[in-house]
Amino acid sequence: MSFAAIAEKTSTLLEMIKFSHTVFAFPFALMGVVLASLAGNALPGAGQVLWICLAMVGARSGAMGLNRLIDAGIDAENPRTADRHIPSGRVSVAEAWLFIVVSLAIFLFAAWMLNPLCFRLAPVAIGFFVLYAYCKRFSHYAHIVLGICLAAAPIGAYIALRGTLDWPVTALALAVLFWVAGFDIFYALQDYEFDVEHGLHSIPSRLGIDKSFLLVRVFHGLMLLFLLLVLPGSGLGWIYVIGVVIVAGMLLYEHRLVKPDDLSRLDAAFFNMNGYISVTIFVFALGDAVFL
Repeated sequence: MSFAAIAEKTSTLLEMIKFSHTVFAFPFALMGVVLASLAGNALPGAGQVLWICLAMVGARSGAMGLNRLIDAGIDAENPRTADRHIPSGRVSVAEAWLFIVVSLAIFLFAAWMLNPLCFRLAPVAIGFFVLYAYCKRFSHYAHIVLGICLAAAPIGAYIALRGTLDWPVTALALAVLFWVAGFDIFYALQDYEFDVEHGLHSIPSRLGIDKSFLLVRVFHGLMLLFLLLVLPGSGLGWIYVIGVVIVAGMLLYEHRLVKPDDLSRLDAAFFNMNGYISVTIFVFALGDAVFL
């Protein structure tokens, strides 16, 4: 296979897992680094940050690859997802498996390079990746499981540097959990009719559209509460609080974009605003740590 063919296939695989959406969780992993640095009153080494970044990318890539592979049959039946890479034949099952194995190998190796506790916990994270991919077949709470998967990003980064689990990063992880679960419920609204017709489980298929919207508001309110609860013992101050206020405004705008009878702007709410939210809270946390 020529270099051009390898590059094209790699691009296709990264497109399959929506690699650009790594921005959702990546800033929260880096925020875990900020909290760990404040707790230890010391900057992390460049090598530590590199391994944390590689672990994050490997874990997220492997998890998305597993989800796409395990859901390929369901995706093929759903008009919205039938053109995804595996159902459409642009990526073979063998290619998907190779991508998953390489991604998870990078994750495990990076965890091993960080510290023994990270390495021991890495298989637990992989277990949650698999659980999420199958969850819609038997539970309405796949959105919560996805939230747990992404909440592991700041916790993993913190443990990599501190070897412990303290309250500020726990509060941050809970904020991530409710944030992710909330916007994943929004995302699942697109498949409400398909899920009901095919007996697939989701919060929208269980509660209906109106109650799902209400639950998302509750979840995102809890996200803001836990972002504020990061403050005790973290060393963060007023600059970070300004960031939380800005995130609250972004969430309000996101909820104005999506209405029970109008999902036409769901992509803008899901892909754009959530990327801005994660970057914003990290930038203000970093700014607080650097300047105060």
